[in-house]
Amino acid sequence: MKLASAAYQNQGYGAVQGFPCNRCGSQRRKELGVRIPRPLGQGPSRFIPEMEILQVSTEDTQMHTLFAESFTTLGRLDNITLVMVFHPQYLESFLKTQHYLLQMDGPLPLHYRHYIGIMAAARHQCSYLVNLHVSDFLHVGGDPKWLNGLENAPQKLQNLSELNKILAHRPWLITKEHIEQLLKTEEHSWSLAELIHAVVLLTHYHSLASFTFGCGINPEIHCEGGHTFRPPSVSDYCICDITNGNQGVCEMQGPVRNLTTTEPFCEVEALMEKMKQLQECRDEAKASKEEKATRFEKEKRESMLVCCSEDEETAPTRDVSRHFEDTSYGYKDFSRHGMHVPTLHAQDYSWEDHGYSLVNRLYPDVGQLIDEKFHIAYDLTYNTMAMHKDVDTSMLRRAIWNYIHCMFGIRYDDYDYGEINQLLDRSFKVYIKTVVCMPEKTTKRMYDSFWRQFKHSEKVHVNLLLIEARMQAELLYALRAITRYMT
Repeated sequence: MKLASAAYQNQGYGAVQGFPCNRCGSQRRKELGVRIPRPLGQGPSRFIPEMEILQVSTEDTQMHTLFAESFTTLGRLDNITLVMVFHPQYLESFLKTQHYLLQMDGPLPLHYRHYIGIMAAARHQCSYLVNLHVSDFLHVGGDPKWLNGLENAPQKLQNLSELNKILAHRPWLITKEHIEQLLKTEEHSWSLAELIHAVVLLTHYHSLASFTFGCGINPEIHCEGGHTFRPPSVSDYCICDITNGNQGVCEMQGPVRNLTTTEPFCEVEALMEKMKQLQECRDEAKASKEEKATRFEKEKRESMLVCCSEDEETAPTRDVSRHFEDTSYGYKDFSRHGMHVPTLHAQDYSWEDHGYSLVNRLYPDVGQLIDEKFHIAYDLTYNTMAMHKDVDTSMLRRAIWNYIHCMFGIRYDDYDYGEINQLLDRSFKVYIKTVVCMPEKTTKRMYDSFWRQFKHSEKVHVNLLLIEARMQAELLYALRAITRYMT
């Protein structure tokens, strides 16, 4: 049996072996008092049809190797891995980086690493990641008392709470004074190497929370919120069919897209036409420095006006607030109060010229791994857009990346920010801002409303750009503050 198929069966997405698929088998289990859980979700994602993921998982031979490595390392195949399967080159880099951060030699002990992951994921109410790392924390010998609340953890970890809060929601506010407080707290102080490790973990899990919500990741069947013992309400199917997820797949996935309408096709072609026109304008005339500066400030102001609907239903999560302090603090406060985001010029402090070398110096090899992951996400292309082939998507990828950095106040002086409004429509901007800044508010309606004719693999690619751009933005502000403290 192939590993991908086995993973699905183990999570309840395939056949339950050992029981006959008939009503007699169901009755027999009932007589014996055997309760069979059934998955609450249909596959690894609430947003992506299960069969589409399964097809990629079983057809790509490179995936079998990655799955085997992941299973050997973690003892499981989580649903994040199964959704990232669309992009094996990125997945390989992601798994390698995460393995190094969590399990290889480093400044922090193993249980600290998982607890920091819990703290980071909890800031965005991401119970999926919290539950994964609660299990890992206990597995490596972590003290169960710490899980009763942050106040039960060592003071050293409690001191990290302020940095976690600001990094997650308003990273531009981080100063060298925040760094100094952590490094000069006598017996509870952090070393520079430990702090770099902690910062990378915090930014990694803030971003991974964005991916979890942005792609609608379902809990695995064995996890909290991933199963139910309640009998299904449908009477036309054998209980085994319903438990195995074999009933009415189309019904579970929602309405099928109407491919006969012309609007989505026009949407794709209109976007391609805009890209062509912008390229022609680039070739003919370049905007002046003053114009570029004005357009950046305009885009930054407008990004504040892109609001996520707070009336939308969000995925149910268990209470994770005990793992962090100041629960009212969030990005939404920034937009409501109209606070100004200062501009960080990329030429003054960039990942390539400054952040990369600092991380590599204090936490060897990690800078290289992160840099590779950034580049793979940014450069990844199959030269396709929906049904069109041989398309140069570099302009679109750069617009997405730079829009995210613009929301965080990071400016590239050589970029014309007027291109963003041409290439990213409002529904796409709403989705981007929600996934990056308030991921817990992401809904399927938001996911479905942008790029309606694009493939799910392309929307997952968008999420890879979002999480890597977000992680880099957070790192830039934290590393700049550390650099200022050191100098």
